[in-house]
Amino acid sequence: MTEWINGIAKISLPTPFAVGDVNVYVIKGERLTLVDAGPKTEGAWKVLKEELSSLQLTPGDIDQIILTHHHPDHAGLLDFFPDGLKVYGHWLNERWIKPSDAFFEEYEAFHRQLFADFGLPEEFSPFINQIRKTLKYSCDRSLSGELAEGDSLPGLEGWRVIETPGHAQSHIALFRESDGTLIGGDHILAHISPNPLLEPPVPGETERPKPQLQYNDSLRKLLGFPIRLVYTGHGGEVTELPELIEKRLKRQHERAMKVKGWLEAEELTVFEICRRLFPSVYQRELGLTLSETVAQLDYLASIGEIVSIEGSLPVLFKAR
Repeated sequence: MTEWINGIAKISLPTPFAVGDVNVYVIKGERLTLVDAGPKTEGAWKVLKEELSSLQLTPGDIDQIILTHHHPDHAGLLDFFPDGLKVYGHWLNERWIKPSDAFFEEYEAFHRQLFADFGLPEEFSPFINQIRKTLKYSCDRSLSGELAEGDSLPGLEGWRVIETPGHAQSHIALFRESDGTLIGGDHILAHISPNPLLEPPVPGETERPKPQLQYNDSLRKLLGFPIRLVYTGHGGEVTELPELIEKRLKRQHERAMKVKGWLEAEELTVFEICRRLFPSVYQRELGLTLSETVAQLDYLASIGEIVSIEGSLPVLFKAR
């Protein structure tokens, strides 16, 4: 049974993804606000309406939606809401939630170059042509307004934005200092560490982001806030945030050092490392496992433990 706790109601919606249910949140305020929307499926819409009804609400009562980030399991149901509803989020949501043909072409070209650099065999090239299909659970909807670091939330007194890039370039968290409550999206999860997903360069830049480094920085950034309770994008709440952050950073370092050990023995491509890290799932979850592999290499390079061999294609890595 959905209930209000300190002006917040948590609703869990089914998704077609391996991660399972996604959490969205209704916040009472001058504007009744929904944080995140769920995937674009009839099943998620049905459950959302049922859970809102248990709060004596309907989708028509929602005044605005705020996105923690652009991923389909968080944004897709935007298409089910009326056109006039206000939608807010980081400016980098826009190209994902209302994608153009030019963006898809850029996205596919980015992956073609990555696959060449990573040393993927030709058999994996059809993956690139399936990228548009991965967004079928997303939406075709523009932002009404943009949110950035330190911004107050419209119609929600006492809430402000913390930018937390890493899992997505568009990622933000919402903080209420009066009681230390954070709505953290997928930046903080209780039982798993979120994937630092590879994305093309942000508009106006040519170099791809390094999401693992961003994610680590965003974790450390949260230590500067008096956060007592984190409402997460998947699973349960987090109450011991500093301890969890320490655990996440330590585990990621250990995973990376395992990769360094392999590179002390021989030079390897991204694909060769990916197969070692994820032997049973890399073919089924290629995008996720490549992102996780590159994450460890970006981290090792940032602390001076490895280098890439200049001029090699595919790119080879070795320990220093």
